[in-house]
Amino acid sequence: MSHDVVNNVVLPPIYKHASMKLEDIPSTKDFDRSGLLKHVLDQFKISRVGDHGPGHWARVRLHGLSVAGVRGADLMVVELFAFLHDSQRLNEYSDPLHGSRAADFAASLNGRFFDLKSGQLDKLCHAIQHHSGGVVHTCATIQSCWDGDRLDLGRVGIKPHNDYLSKEGARLIARAYKMSRGLP
Repeated sequence: MSHDVVNNVVLPPIYKHASMKLEDIPSTKDFDRSGLLKHVLDQFKISRVGDHGPGHWARVRLHGLSVAGVRGADLMVVELFAFLHDSQRLNEYSDPLHGSRAADFAASLNGRFFDLKSGQLDKLCHAIQHHSGGVVHTCATIQSCWDGDRLDLGRVGIKPHNDYLSKEGARLIARAYKMSRGLP
């Protein structure tokens, strides 16, 4: 199997081969992905084709899991972050409380579609609540979540800056920006 290399770093196979269609990601006995996605979409209040909809979630998942795989972060938390971090937005623009609402929403779903231990749920909720804050976190799992989201800033015409990413995330800026802009 060949791997892509960016800045002398071998990208995890998921970066090249992961599905960008959320409906194609299978559920497992530990994670009812399809049930979770249906539930999130059924209550989603803004456009599904907007800047914060499922296309964004798929790219956040891809980027976040790529960084998390290299950093040894909790893949389940990173994937759940991708699906939930913008799930409670009331609009596409200014909504400073969407992270807090989404963290509460995520906590309410634990035990229904997924079963996180207390420490995992704490990391997920912290990552969701504070994902718009612009800081860098020392926890590999939380920062992998934030890297996934920040690497998709190209969708709104902003090129991610390495000051707000882990070193592993920063190595993916050029590729992620092209993906966010729909470029080959």
